[in-house]
Amino acid sequence: MSPPPSTSFFSVAIVLLGMMLPQSKAQLSATFYANTCPNVSSIVSNVVQQAFLSDSRIGASLIRLHFHDCFVDGCDASILLDNSSSILSEKLAAPNVNSIRGFGVVDSIKTALESSCPGVVSCADILALAAESSVSQSGGPSWSVLLGRRDSLTANQAGANTSIPSPFEGLSNITAKFSAVGLNTNDLVALSGAHTFGRAQCRTFSNRLYNFSNTGSPDPTLNTTYLTTLQQICPQNGSGTALANLDPTTSDTFDNNYFTNLQNNQGLLQSDQELFSTSGAATVTLVNNFSSNQTAFFQSFVQSIINMGNISPLTGSSGEIRSDCKKVNGS
Repeated sequence: MSPPPSTSFFSVAIVLLGMMLPQSKAQLSATFYANTCPNVSSIVSNVVQQAFLSDSRIGASLIRLHFHDCFVDGCDASILLDNSSSILSEKLAAPNVNSIRGFGVVDSIKTALESSCPGVVSCADILALAAESSVSQSGGPSWSVLLGRRDSLTANQAGANTSIPSPFEGLSNITAKFSAVGLNTNDLVALSGAHTFGRAQCRTFSNRLYNFSNTGSPDPTLNTTYLTTLQQICPQNGSGTALANLDPTTSDTFDNNYFTNLQNNQGLLQSDQELFSTSGAATVTLVNNFSSNQTAFFQSFVQSIINMGNISPLTGSSGEIRSDCKKVNGS
């Protein structure tokens, strides 16, 4: 006897709904290693804590690794693979070369995990866990990291060159790059708030200091006092690798001052300041909200970094669990 029409329709609707939901959210789980590596979070946290003692930048560097990984073919630790005869490393792509860092800490985490639970925890999950530790140990929120990602067998250098947002890009281009991986404007503004700590090299913003867009003048959205400070750090024809704090007020603390800085025309990167200075943009309201309400920023940031961590993970039998994050197994 066939079920009444309403029941079968309901079943079909549920199936269709299930197909529309991002599969990753069903596949990743905060308790993925509960039986196989129950101390995974504390092991990662301890290594990150040690790294902070000698490197105040490391938290920002680790979260950036997770970000630059997820934007290229999903959160699959492809960014960690070195160049080889068969792999063009993402480390050598323009957004990463001589810039991305923290690989030694990732290796230390992997070594500690292999000692405690060999062959279990993926490098992709290490990046997600290290990002959480970095934020929570810097005064930011903590959250339950969803786990169960596996590691890629290859890298995508060309994808890294085209998919990762650049500090020189306008808001519409960056919004499009976020949209391409399923992230919206709220995610863009919340995740940009990670620039509340860390440093940037002069070469990533010196275009704003002297001859912005070939005008012969500095970027008009730069606070003039801040401009003078930045010109001292980055003299014309000086070293492009000198460092400036992304947040000039509380440079190593994860807080909402980044957004207040934008309101004061003290965003370091063009891509930062455009969130506030682009007339009529949907981002302006979000900047104002996060500036006046740190709790709202923290809540949005947690949701957005979870969203980012859900981008196209390899799960089940796809990919592998690398024993060395720098190379595929057996190579």
